[in-house]
Amino acid sequence: MQNILIIFYYGKYPPRTTIIDHLYSFQRHSGQRCFYLDLAVQNIPKYIDKIDFDLIIFHTIFLSARWHLPTFTRIVEKVRLLKGNPAIKIALPQDEFYRTDVVCDFINEFGIDHVFSVSPPSEWQKIYKTVDFQEVKFHPVLTGYLEETTMARIKRLSQTIDKKNIDIGYRAWQAEPWLGRHGFLKTLLAERFQDDIQTEDLNTDISTHPNDTILGDAWYDFLLRCKYTIGVEGGASILDWDGTLREKTNLYLEQYPNATFEEVELACFPDQDGSLSLFAISPRHLEACATKTCQILLSGSYNGILTAGKHYIELKLDFSNLDNVLRIIKNDTEREKIVENAYSDIVQSKKYTYSHFVEQILRISLRSGNTSKKNTTIPFLWWMNKLESNLAWVKSFMRGAVLYPTYLRFLNLLPSHLKTLIMNLENSWKSRK
Repeated sequence: MQNILIIFYYGKYPPRTTIIDHLYSFQRHSGQRCFYLDLAVQNIPKYIDKIDFDLIIFHTIFLSARWHLPTFTRIVEKVRLLKGNPAIKIALPQDEFYRTDVVCDFINEFGIDHVFSVSPPSEWQKIYKTVDFQEVKFHPVLTGYLEETTMARIKRLSQTIDKKNIDIGYRAWQAEPWLGRHGFLKTLLAERFQDDIQTEDLNTDISTHPNDTILGDAWYDFLLRCKYTIGVEGGASILDWDGTLREKTNLYLEQYPNATFEEVELACFPDQDGSLSLFAISPRHLEACATKTCQILLSGSYNGILTAGKHYIELKLDFSNLDNVLRIIKNDTEREKIVENAYSDIVQSKKYTYSHFVEQILRISLRSGNTSKKNTTIPFLWWMNKLESNLAWVKSFMRGAVLYPTYLRFLNLLPSHLKTLIMNLENSWKSRK
């Protein structure tokens, strides 16, 4: 059995289901001993040095900490002691349109062997321009997959819903202008549908307001109630290599908060839109297939997984066929065929599951040969890590809530030996030497 270390940075509660499915896919599907460290609430414990790791994974939500550079700098310092570890090291970056200079520096410093990228291969040389492609191997993956346990929950939820009573449902965040026109499409799509269906006899639930974000199983419940949902490929059409475009845009919008996209573009990133073609299918597209929600999607490739007319209704990028799409929605004669095609080809085929994702990662990354470990303490340390990981989630929950003082009072009520055990585990989080 091989030893895998997964390093991430989260420390939030409640976690998003898509993040949890991605993060723990290795534990669920690898068949190996998986050790987890959340650097938001843990440090590298002393016992890590006692384990011969075959694979170290720097997870998506470790690398995404670069959105706040001081935080990323701090956690990189935490893991620097692993730099010389002989294990195979892999990186799972996402949001590869932003601060990829930092990602490149990390790849080079830590001797990353494999990068599993969600961007198209055509963009790798632009995004990772300071990485030696002879030394580091790049492989394409999706931003997310279907998790069988989540699919089972969706199936149970579907049995509690009598009918789909929302004609069109949609949630998206308001993308910032520095992502380019492609990022702006999410907001534009919501605005166009809200404006054009005012005179239509349709029940809609469309929002880009942060307060309307739907988390956990409530998101699947929402999709199950929607006949149709709208969408576009994830990604961006501008590469903000070192974060200067985002900084310049934010400063400009502070001074001119009502500026249009065209005004921001001219002032902050003229002639740069379209310099990157980072477009990818997102987990919500797969989730819509699983909930049998018919998708109305802006024209795109969707990683060659979704086909227009078969798996979704295509909406032209210039919205020139919007009237025809609205007629299709009102007639509601094509929906059943499309959702059944999508469910059969995407969900029932099991081609896009986390088990396949993990199999791909391990097949490419892990060395072959005898992988048994003679150190009899490793199973004990694995169980120790599992206990610490569970306590880390408890700590994440307590840290962000008024319940933290309650947690401290709870500790004082425990028998002294249990309190000592928990406090020792907490102290181990603070130790990395």
